Amino acid sequence: MPCAVYWLTMVEFDEAYNLQMKLARRRQDGVIADTLLLLEHPPTITLGKSGKLGNVLVPPEKLKKEGIALCRTDRGGDVTYHGPRQLVAYPIINLRESQRNIHRYVYDLEEVVIRTLDSFGIKASRDDGHPGVWVERQEIAAIGLSIKQGISMHGLALNVNPNLEHFSFINPCGFSDRKATSMVKLLGHELRVETVAETLVKHFADVLKVRVEWSSNALLMSHLNI
Repeated sequence: MPCAVYWLTMVEFDEAYNLQMKLARRRQDGVIADTLLLLEHPPTITLGKSGKLGNVLVPPEKLKKEGIALCRTDRGGDVTYHGPRQLVAYPIINLRESQRNIHRYVYDLEEVVIRTLDSFGIKASRDDGHPGVWVERQEIAAIGLSIKQGISMHGLALNVNPNLEHFSFINPCGFSDRKATSMVKLLGHELRVETVAETLVKHFADVLKVRVEWSSNALLMSHLNI
């Protein structure tokens, strides 16, 4: 069966997490095929399993004033910022069926991002010591995962044109000596998140060697009501 792709627009972080949990259970039971959720989050700082609160550099009052939520989650990694005009991709896929271990899967997700950026004229690279994608030591995409019984959750966040000032409120991925950047900042012209999403899906299919099929949100809701 093809990997079903859904564009969900803006979704609260906790709502998206609950959606992933339901889909992961359906995927574990073999009720649904692999699934790729594409969306944006309202301004949110998340702390992964190894996240240190000290990497959030501003007090709760400042976050509240800026309208930024703070959430702990079960993905790997440290602290990450999500916000509007950042493309978030959550693959819910069975890694055992594709015979991928976690290291290969992270490498493949990085490759998806690197090829997507190259399609827009941006040369990016890996950091061998940390998951993610970088442009001259500036983070342009974060990767954080959770694997349960062979089913992947969470995924990647690609900075199309988020509010980069909000990244100054954290040490991105725990790095105090690195900053974040975005596609729009590097290119100097506007980009639609939907346009980047379409390109990313093409590379996702090529790199992970899957057939993809854009699906309706109504179909997604029907899967959740099984």
